[in-house]
Amino acid sequence: MSEQTQQVLQQLFKAVETDQIKLPTLPEVALKIRQAVEKDNQSAADIAKLLSQDSSLSARLLQLANSPLYRARAEIDNLQMAITRLGVRIVKDLVVMLAIKQAFKTQDADIEKQFKEIWQTSVDVAAVCQVLANTQNGLDMEQAMLAGLIHNIGALPIIELANRQPSLFSNSQNIKDVTQEIQNELGEKILHFWNFPQSLIDVVSQWNNFSRTHESAADYVDIVQAGILHTQHAPKNTLDNWAEIPAISKLGLDPEIRKLDESLQNQLEETRASLI
Repeated sequence: MSEQTQQVLQQLFKAVETDQIKLPTLPEVALKIRQAVEKDNQSAADIAKLLSQDSSLSARLLQLANSPLYRARAEIDNLQMAITRLGVRIVKDLVVMLAIKQAFKTQDADIEKQFKEIWQTSVDVAAVCQVLANTQNGLDMEQAMLAGLIHNIGALPIIELANRQPSLFSNSQNIKDVTQEIQNELGEKILHFWNFPQSLIDVVSQWNNFSRTHESAADYVDIVQAGILHTQHAPKNTLDNWAEIPAISKLGLDPEIRKLDESLQNQLEETRASLI
């Protein structure tokens, strides 16, 4: 780690400790729902009661439940119906996904513009992750989307620091270089702060390690890496030979096929539209 990067980390931690910069947070309702579902004894009515405390999240969940992504046969017009139809665990993941978008909100116009760019990248990757997860055994569609949405969340505090203390950086490329170097560590801290499972913490710490290998079955890091490769956001050094990227073979994908099957394109666009 360079001397400059160490200085940025020190300033960032100091800013967090003094409340000049706050780590991204999830709405209290989303946290309560996660905790309730983990207890395994909560009914659809219980979850609906919790969710009704946040009218914005409630409305967005109903909108998502009625989207092409879940293809409801009849309109779902209340929370309990949505939770019963989708299941409490799917609803838990959807609520967290919807809540994460709030982490990308800020009152600062300059920072908001940059946050929106990161959110767009996250949505693009998450949409591909959802499509790929449907082709895999043992990987959950909602968890895959969630993994795509949070993979680069560690960049947010760095961008905020760069806007508040621009003297720490020489230019915009320097900000990108420093972000690339330390965003994984910051992402881990954020997900630990949110009490996320290790499978998703691994995503934020390993998503840009395209030489990563492991003995177990395909996981969410593999899904996110493949998701990134299938978007315009793929790093230039990964574009030459996909056959050398372990995640591609782990998922059973053909390294010569760089675009998703045409039959999946509509699903991809529907998922992207649902997440925006």
